Amino acid sequence: MLVSWVVVVLTHSVAFFDLVDTRVLQGLASVRSPLLTDVAEVAGVLGTGRAIHVLWLVNLLVLVVSRRWRHLFVWIGVGLLVTNTATALSHALQRPRPYEVEVLGTWSGFSMPSVPMTVLATFLIGSLYSLVPAGRLRDAGKWVVWGLLLVTASSRLYLAQDHPTDVLAGVVLGVAAPLAAFRMLTPNEVYPVTYRRGSPAHLDVSGARGEAVVRALRDQLGLVATSVTPFGLAGSGGSTPLRITVEAADDAGQEESYVFGKLYAVTHLRSDRWFKLGRTLLYGRLEDEKPYHSVRRLVQYEDYVLRLLHDAGLPVPHPLGIVEITPEREYLLVTEFLQGAREIGDPEAVVDDAVIDQGLAVVRRMWEIGMAHRDVKPANVLVRDGTLFLIDSAFAEVRPSPWRQAVDLANMLLVLALRTDAARVLARARLQFSDEELAEAFAATRGLTMPSQLRRMLRAQGRDLHEDFLALLPYRLPPVRIQRWSWRRAGLCLVTALALAVLLAVTVGLLGSPL
Repeated sequence: MLVSWVVVVLTHSVAFFDLVDTRVLQGLASVRSPLLTDVAEVAGVLGTGRAIHVLWLVNLLVLVVSRRWRHLFVWIGVGLLVTNTATALSHALQRPRPYEVEVLGTWSGFSMPSVPMTVLATFLIGSLYSLVPAGRLRDAGKWVVWGLLLVTASSRLYLAQDHPTDVLAGVVLGVAAPLAAFRMLTPNEVYPVTYRRGSPAHLDVSGARGEAVVRALRDQLGLVATSVTPFGLAGSGGSTPLRITVEAADDAGQEESYVFGKLYAVTHLRSDRWFKLGRTLLYGRLEDEKPYHSVRRLVQYEDYVLRLLHDAGLPVPHPLGIVEITPEREYLLVTEFLQGAREIGDPEAVVDDAVIDQGLAVVRRMWEIGMAHRDVKPANVLVRDGTLFLIDSAFAEVRPSPWRQAVDLANMLLVLALRTDAARVLARARLQFSDEELAEAFAATRGLTMPSQLRRMLRAQGRDLHEDFLALLPYRLPPVRIQRWSWRRAGLCLVTALALAVLLAVTVGLLGSPL
């Protein structure tokens, strides 16, 4: 519409459209009455700066409280872009307010496009796509938005504040820009709007995505899945864990069995990048902290490491393969399902000396083959019928430093002591590790190097197991320094500080007025 108006200006056809717009406004002015004017002034309140400001603040507050950051940044960005574009176009076209018709109400600046209608349409569409879940509710919201725009536009035309083509151009710009931005940058399949509690890493596997998983399992691995359900979400923050029911083979002697799947998508890849960037800013680049560049690389690395651990005789789930759901966007890692296994932190899991020895033997074996798990926590250590299993090798590292291997040992000791005590675990550990190795482990481990779940469970129990182990050891070693400064970290900190300053300045300005 705006391009069309530019063409009109360049071809000197403005007079014709001015005439048509004027005749329409004159027709509306002919039916004016005091009552209709009062109604029109009330109906057009959404087009005022104060109303748009309130809409802006409410939407901002809801998005911040719900921590829907990507939607928030897209909403702010497209709002700034459209508002400034509309203002620049109005100054470039310099179309005056309607002639030969009395303008009722307030107005300012040039009329093409209608800046109030542009901003209102932008914020309404942005609010719809950032606050309302997709489906029937959003479809109903679209009609509400169109109704509000129609009422506001009718009011402004009745009061002769804008030409009809001004309103049309403003609505087209205000609807098209946020619609394109939200569909491109926050697709519902990847960034759904939802108000249920849970991690954003846990994708919805019902509907089309669930059907795609079932088809892919059948076509690529020959597994006939009958159901796909989330499983063990509490202990997972970087993927969507699934329990998949499959039809058993004819000679299996049972009707159905289970396999385990970890669904990875682009959202997990982006989260991994932000997570590692944050760690770099806070602590410097720790060992093996480089982000992945594609979902395919992420899932194939975990599959490779899992097979490496399995071939080395470690008690890990048997890998079954990788399934492609959406090329370069969604992949499923399929493994054996450990039926009946419980997290070691579960009160029903039996943790005896044999289980403790198995956990310590896992660490010793990883040292021997040059591996580090890097995520030893209660959710990743399972027990079934007296056998210990280690799962989730996504962060595992090949040929790690002695520091990283020492961290694995300390975390395993702490995990085992959660259900027992430090003295018992240390006594079993001395059968496989020297006092020097144990002292090095606790010198390397504290705070950041302990998984967040392990830290939470230690706080919940009210025991300082780390200090208990140190008190039992014959000597202590100085803590290993974790902070690592580099030119890269310094540069990232500087860029981040500048970006935050610009964001703060923009936010303060927008809090004053979004127009």
